[in-house]
Amino acid sequence: MKPADSRPVPAATLVLVRDGPGGLQTLMIVRHQEVAFAQGAAVFPGGKVAPSDSSPDLQAHLPVALACSKEEAALRVAAVRETFEESGLLLARSKGHLLDGNALALTRERWQACVRESTEGFLAMVRGEGLELAVDLLHPFAHWVTPEGAPKRFDTHFFIAKAPPGQMAAHDGREAVESFWVSPHQAMRDCEDGRRATMFPTLCNLALLGPSTSAVAALAAAGAREVRRIQPTLTVRADGRRIPVLPHGCGYPPLSSALMDRVAR
Repeated sequence: MKPADSRPVPAATLVLVRDGPGGLQTLMIVRHQEVAFAQGAAVFPGGKVAPSDSSPDLQAHLPVALACSKEEAALRVAAVRETFEESGLLLARSKGHLLDGNALALTRERWQACVRESTEGFLAMVRGEGLELAVDLLHPFAHWVTPEGAPKRFDTHFFIAKAPPGQMAAHDGREAVESFWVSPHQAMRDCEDGRRATMFPTLCNLALLGPSTSAVAALAAAGAREVRRIQPTLTVRADGRRIPVLPHGCGYPPLSSALMDRVAR
């Protein structure tokens, strides 16, 4: 019989993209060495869905025309909330306009301590500032489920969105100790060369993002692609290491053997 905690926990991740000097860039954070999951790894911002993400109070601050289920709305809220908590970037509108860098700085100054205390602090901020969470700007990108047998399992929905213009990332120093913009190819090279540890799902989704040359192209590619539920299996290599293996025909580019040697789990 499987242990009671083997059921994957609902989670959401946000792949933020922008056009950099050399082409497409994505936002990544480095997880703190003392957090419970993905210690020290470079990942996209995200985390577990909280009960408050589906509360009627918070749902009242979503766009009226949002066409999705309550479950998906909660996932989108979680992606926006976790991204704000970890990187300081916030996809939200005030009086119909996306928050710019100045408005965001003031919001962070007033509410950052409150938001750090609990997930309910995010609701208090949204309500107190009269914000509308711009979850309509998120597009489905991927859906990953942690392999059976892993010590921690997540059912993670990845979303992609263009970075809000004018906002500057500011990692929280608790869950995230670094935030940076990087091209997908450079992020993969950093892992392959041993400069950064990176999770297997992150590497696979960086590879999926890699062919896009701009933020617009990345969003168009995501919209044209069917999002499939991906659940890797774990297999044992000849050297005794357990590595994740993608299901056949899943549509992901294969990772090099050098990258697989570096995979963080």
